[in-house]
This record gives sequence, C-alpha cells and structure tokens, in this order.
Amino acid sequence: MAGPLSGVRIIEMAGIGPGPFAGMMLADHGAEVIRVDRPGRQAPEPVLGRNRKSIVVDLKSPEGIQVVRDLVKSADGFFEGLRPGVMERLGLGPETLLADNPKLVYGRMTGWGQTGPYAPAAGHDINYIALAGALHAYGRAGEKPTPPINMVGDFGGGGMMLAYGMVCAILSARATGKGQVIDCAMTEGAAVLMAMIWGFRGMGIWQDERGVNMLDTGAHFYDTFECADGKYVSIGSIEPQFYALLRQLTGLDADPDFDAQMDQRQWGPLKTKLTALFKSQPRDHWCRLMETTDVCFAPVLSMAEAPEHPHNKQRGTFAQVGGMTQPMPAPRYSGTPTAMPAAAPQAGSHSAELLAGLGYDAAKLEALKAAGAFGR
Repeated sequence: MAGPLSGVRIIEMAGIGPGPFAGMMLADHGAEVIRVDRPGRQAPEPVLGRNRKSIVVDLKSPEGIQVVRDLVKSADGFFEGLRPGVMERLGLGPETLLADNPKLVYGRMTGWGQTGPYAPAAGHDINYIALAGALHAYGRAGEKPTPPINMVGDFGGGGMMLAYGMVCAILSARATGKGQVIDCAMTEGAAVLMAMIWGFRGMGIWQDERGVNMLDTGAHFYDTFECADGKYVSIGSIEPQFYALLRQLTGLDADPDFDAQMDQRQWGPLKTKLTALFKSQPRDHWCRLMETTDVCFAPVLSMAEAPEHPHNKQRGTFAQVGGMTQPMPAPRYSGTPTAMPAAAPQAGSHSAELLAGLGYDAAKLEALKAAGAFGR
C-alpha cells in the first residue's frame, strides 16, 4: 500500500458504520487493514470496506479465536466496535491480546464508552450527539433539533477519532515498546467537535438557542438561499471585506439597512431581503456572478452534481471504484501519496494468503476446517 502508514498492520473486527470508516481511513493512508469477517455475514458498505484484506473466522469456535490471536500477534493495532464485555467473553479482550503482543494498540469504539451508566445500552448517532450537547445546537430557530445525518457521532466523533487515536498510540508504542487500550466514545468525540462552540459560549457570544447565532443560520450572511429554479446557494460572508463584496455584487451596497451587519436585531429583516433577492434568479446566475470570488460562495450541490463540478473534477475529489462513484482519500501528501483505492473485497477473499502468512501448513488448515474455525 502507498501512503504514510505503509508498513502498519491493523486487525479490524467487522462491523457497520463507524468501525469500517476507521478502517477505511487507516487503509486509505497506507496501513494494511485485515478485516475479520464472520461466516455468513454480509460484507460492510462497499465504500467504507475498500482497501482491505478479509479473512472469515468463526468466533464461536475456539480454533477460530486462536486464528485471530495469531493474526494479532503480527499486528501493530487491533480495533473493535462491540458492546463492552463482548470481546472478553469471546476470549479476545485487551488483557489476552496485550499478553500475546505487548506492543499492541487495542482500539475500542462504542457510543457511550466502556464505563458509565449508559455503557451497556444500545444507541445510535442521534442519541450520542444528543447526550453530548451537540444535537441541541443543530437546527433553525423555532424548530426542533435536526441531526446532520450521522456525520457527527458515527464518523467525526467515532470513526475519525478512533483512526486518529490508533495512529497516536502506535507512535507511542513504537517509541516506548508498550501498547495500550483506547476507549473511544462517540459521545465524547461529538463533544470535542463542538470545542469552538463551547469556547464561544464561555465567552458569552453564543446563545444556547438554535438558529439565533452567527454560524447556525441566525445571521443573514451565513446561510443557504433558494434560487428561482429551486436549487440553492451557500453564503458565508462573515468578514467585513467579504460582506462588502457580497453587497457590491448583489447591488445591495446602496441599501443602508445592510450597514448593520453585526446588529443581531436586524438579522431577521435582512435575511428576508436576501431571501427574496436570491429567489429572483436561478442558481447559475448567482454562480456566474459569485463563484471563485471572495464572497465566500458555493452552489449547494447534490451528490449527483458534486463529482461533475469543475473544481472537484480538476482535483480528482471523486472517482469510480468498483463500479461506483467514491470520494478519494484525503488529505494529500507530497512525499507519501496515497493510491487509488481498491474495491472492497469479498468476505474471506484473502483467507488463504493470510493463513499462509501465519505459517499454517496443509495439515493444520485441514484440522482447523474440520473444527469449524472458518464456519461450517
């Protein structure tokens, strides 16, 4: 694998959503990520599952558990996303695997964390960001909280945070010779993503109310606007010079009402004016007028439109992999560039290669198969 994590081996317990996302991030950047799939289980999402190797192991079989332990002995890291206690009951808990491999980084990702009153309970992204104090902030004035799909808990606060934590702990293990356990809670990750907003609140410049603040659609200069054709544009003209350019290009520089940019009492009436203005022309008109200027403008593109935009095409932000459009690895590196992702493997497609790498001879493989280590 190309990328800055080339030479790092990670074992991933197959899961859904944030776990595969963490594995994708690590694999995209060069790590060898081996996914342990279970017999008869559906493979993860085709995009999140890319760039992997896969082995099928029956975790209900003692022989299958031993195969996983043998794999982990050769790894820098291991991660799982099951409820607290499940891995211990399988015989694959941190004490066992760290005894086998003292330099191992053992990543654990759950919604609530490994401890606390909520720890044993089920949940989803919407619940985790709710408890973190994040969901309350998402939405428009006078309306109920609106979850931003499952970007904040599952992926930003969960999978991305775990991938970052794995790399940090692997660097530590390489320096000290000692591995450790990572307790990655999506609730806490979601709270960290709100760090700047907590800072604003502490400074007294953020109200604990939706849709009335500068960055949550309260301001007329930081919002989306519908155009005459039903499409939308985004405006983020916060700084005075950008706001002045917005006024100039829209002809609003002659309207003295817009002088009061930071007077929150005027935000509502000014937004009404801007809403009517943008609704008077189709999106292409506003793109011709403001794209690539310092207005801080961009069209609101659908998933069908985004890969076809000239900026994204020039930079190769999206590409076809495995017969579907996918976002390419990010960020980019000057010295250790990442490779074009490989399509997600079929479950077990690397079993023979990986078992051979563990030194299993034909007789041992037959014995393991007979014992049900790889499913029946």
